[in-house]
Amino acid sequence: MAWYVSGLLMLLSILILMGIGLPIAFTFMAVSLFGAYVFMGGMFGLEQVVANASTAVSSFSLVPIPLFLLMGELFFHTGLAMRIFKSIDVLIGNMRGRLAYLSVISGTIFAMLSGSSMANTALLGGLLVPEMERQGYNRRIAIGPILGAGGLAMIIPPSALAVLLGSLAKIDIGALLIAGIVPGIVLAASYIAVIFAKIKFDPDCVPDVAPTSHSVKEKFQAIFLSLLPVSLIIMAVLGSLLGGFATPSEAAAIGAIAVFLLALSLGLVTLRVIAKSLIATVKVSAMILMIIVASSTFSQILAFSGISANVVNGTVSILDGQIAMMLGMLVVMVLLGMFMDQISMMLITIPIFIPIANTLGFDMVWFGIIMLLSLEVSLLTPPFGLALFVMLGVAPSGTTLREIIAASLPYTACIFALIALVIVWPELATALPGLMM
Repeated sequence: MAWYVSGLLMLLSILILMGIGLPIAFTFMAVSLFGAYVFMGGMFGLEQVVANASTAVSSFSLVPIPLFLLMGELFFHTGLAMRIFKSIDVLIGNMRGRLAYLSVISGTIFAMLSGSSMANTALLGGLLVPEMERQGYNRRIAIGPILGAGGLAMIIPPSALAVLLGSLAKIDIGALLIAGIVPGIVLAASYIAVIFAKIKFDPDCVPDVAPTSHSVKEKFQAIFLSLLPVSLIIMAVLGSLLGGFATPSEAAAIGAIAVFLLALSLGLVTLRVIAKSLIATVKVSAMILMIIVASSTFSQILAFSGISANVVNGTVSILDGQIAMMLGMLVVMVLLGMFMDQISMMLITIPIFIPIANTLGFDMVWFGIIMLLSLEVSLLTPPFGLALFVMLGVAPSGTTLREIIAASLPYTACIFALIALVIVWPELATALPGLMM
């Protein structure tokens, strides 16, 4: 069977199984098992899949995934997220467009503690959009900043998706996590700039400043009882990574333990909270480990059947030069992002993109950051951007998908601008991990 026929059959099988609603992990596992049987010698190929599975999931580099997930689950289920949200609101005080700024600042801090874009979007959307609508905010400025800020968890550490990408693409996970700090902060700052410009040129999009009064005692409590302890947790996780004192696994353990101890000291830990956090962590971790097994087998089948080598050689010969190749990859990622979730995109593109990137001599940490940013774009690209539908689910009744898409456009443009900036100025992503590691 010609390699292009094999590749087309495998791709069609994936699309058909996903189209009928089969979960991602089972889709790629089914295609991988079929491919192993056909291309790797029948039962011998299936035995290789079993042997490969234990090797794929026993890597120490995967330890941060369940620990970062547990950290985020504890953060949300204990109510720490709500306490931080209220504390930031107290400190912002009277400011025109206060709730819009609050969504970006809260989303950035939540991203440093949870690593879950969907959870951040759902929480902020459910809390802020109804309140902003009640106060008279324009629907676009109510929804847009939350969509942008929710996606920050994909690039700012601790990002479970960054750990998964590093594991699948064989990129240094610690360096990849550190590399996301500066681009993530730049992206958050650009969101704030968009809000400022929107209010400047269209003052009617937000209501007049509503006077709020918070006592010195309330501000003191907000700083020293909520934000300072959380800041210490962030510093412990990121500082241990930046200083080289801890591996990503150790930093993740520090974060999970620190969030638990903080919640315990505030009386927020119950057996129900612990059970919910652990069950959610186990469910997502099991899915991710199964995806890793399927992805590893899928990559081997692509290599064994000759698909990878032929696609890489053909693509390199057609797209001449690093910039042209990078732009071609971005176009593919954007197109896939219109119809697929982030993990499916990674599983399809990594076996092809990583060999191309290595062939062209790309810095893999830099390339990993661009991939993460393109995955973040896919959260907001219609018709099937996941963040769009999460927002539709929590937004007030009567909100349409068209309104949500329109609200997301300026923030999607910010991500594209950052991708261009990282391509033109790679040091934005590579300088910090190079300095620290």
